[in-house]
Amino acid sequence: MASTTALYAALSGMNANSRSLDVIGNNVANVNTTAFKGSRTLFSNMFSRNLSEGTAPTENSGGTNPSQIGLGVQVGGIQKQHVGGTISATGNSNDLAIDGDGFFVISDGGVQKYTRDGSFGKNAADELVTIGGARVLGYGVDSEYNIIDGQLQPISIPLGRDSVAIATTQVHMSGNLNASGDLPTRGARITLSGTETTGFVAITTANPAPGTGNRVEATTRLVDLEDPSQPGSDTALFSAGQSLQVQNAEKGSKVLPARSLLITSTTTVADLNQFLADSLGIDSTTGANPDGRTPGVTVDPATGNITIVGNTGSANDLRVDASDFRLLDTNGTLVRSPFVPNKAVAADGESVRTSFVTFDSLGSEVVVDVTLVAESRSNAGTTWRYFLESGNDTDPSRQLTTGTVSFDTAGQLLTTDPVTVNVDLDGTGAGTPLTFELSFSSSDGNVTALADDTSQLAAVFRNGSPIGSLSGFGIGADGTITGSYSNGLTRTLGRVVVAKFSSNEGLVDDGNNTYRVGADSGNAQILNPGSLGAGTIVSGSLELSNVDLSNEFIKMVQASTGFSANSRVIRTVDELMQQLLVIGR
Repeated sequence: MASTTALYAALSGMNANSRSLDVIGNNVANVNTTAFKGSRTLFSNMFSRNLSEGTAPTENSGGTNPSQIGLGVQVGGIQKQHVGGTISATGNSNDLAIDGDGFFVISDGGVQKYTRDGSFGKNAADELVTIGGARVLGYGVDSEYNIIDGQLQPISIPLGRDSVAIATTQVHMSGNLNASGDLPTRGARITLSGTETTGFVAITTANPAPGTGNRVEATTRLVDLEDPSQPGSDTALFSAGQSLQVQNAEKGSKVLPARSLLITSTTTVADLNQFLADSLGIDSTTGANPDGRTPGVTVDPATGNITIVGNTGSANDLRVDASDFRLLDTNGTLVRSPFVPNKAVAADGESVRTSFVTFDSLGSEVVVDVTLVAESRSNAGTTWRYFLESGNDTDPSRQLTTGTVSFDTAGQLLTTDPVTVNVDLDGTGAGTPLTFELSFSSSDGNVTALADDTSQLAAVFRNGSPIGSLSGFGIGADGTITGSYSNGLTRTLGRVVVAKFSSNEGLVDDGNNTYRVGADSGNAQILNPGSLGAGTIVSGSLELSNVDLSNEFIKMVQASTGFSANSRVIRTVDELMQQLLVIGR
């Protein structure tokens, strides 16, 4: 008698092999899908009809085995093959691949998902996103560019938008100071007079009036100085609201930046003297020069002449012309040149001057001049005085600091402590003061004091940088995103993380090359790439599909053969049923 059991068993075989062909077809269709993971169909037999469960051996019988007839086959499961695919280089810095276990973490519509597909791009907000628009999540950085671990957020790489500037904190000098050079004897001395032959004098109504026998005093107001071109007229040389400008004055052949003094009804000759000293960068804290004159600007009450005494060293020599002093009215129009300068002596002494550029917290350049002047020699070696000044200092004075450094008899530096320099930047918007350390001895070079023809000095190292915009980036194996800026700086921008699961096969495929947590996958462990068994990041590459076409074709033949064989069983059962019907006729 024909068996319907065989008919349904063969039908289950056809169904199971059809499901296998479905899986194979999906694998073949995704052979070029980025990071696609192929699946395989696993069969299991269905329960059997028990004709006999068998008997145990007895004294007279050897026992019998179970007698069962199978009722067909079923799909035991469809298993995702989470085997890594081949990693192929693309050259696109946005493309990422994971070499090893793990998934990229993404946010798709606010839902956290996972993917192996690293074909990322950037959106209008400079965020790293998938082709489907989901944001790639990772760790960001704080204001000091330190990675903030544990706080997932969209990864942002603002090319061309992010800018950074670093304030200078270190400057290193190198060179040689001519130990055989001449010691100084004097600083520059310049007299400012009202005319070629006479000094200044106060008008008769001056308040306060000069003392008996004095033409003018330090307390005399500028508006009480008589115009030298109109002697005896009581016509004032200066008026409130005017300004005195010093420009094109030279110090050691270096043109000094222009400075202005607003003249008010209370501005005195002492104020003028201090303004001139500040504008010319004269440091009066060094004590008297070898000729006994103290650097600074003073007025002689008896003659009314103003005397400028500069610091020692030929690099500190001063040069001013009558046209360098400009009296301007309230509209900025030139009124006259109020002073007649007469240079009595020039500064002398072995010295050297150099300039270097530092940067404030906004990336603006701050130019600093450093001058070294021979001060003394002894059996212990030589001593040199340094002068530091800057035209960018917002204080009235250009001078920043001064001090001495000593060298032994072999010309080696004895004073190795760095000089702390403060540049006031009030009102510039930058952090103030700009503070940096100036070192005459460092790993980049040393300043020596040996006999030579001339002294030479240069800044061989300076940190800090001007403003620069983010021009490129790279992602390391540990997921760290490093940005490169147009000013040469590099900064950490964040970190790409990977998620690891107890069972990758337990993840639910959500389409678009994404997965979500399944009941049997376990929770996601967010890890740094390369740590605790997580895979590493390969930048500029993509993971290819892990589908093996040759293997799929073999399985396709097997499934096709299984389907055909089961259909033959159905045909055979059908023929038997037809024979049975013939007998019934």
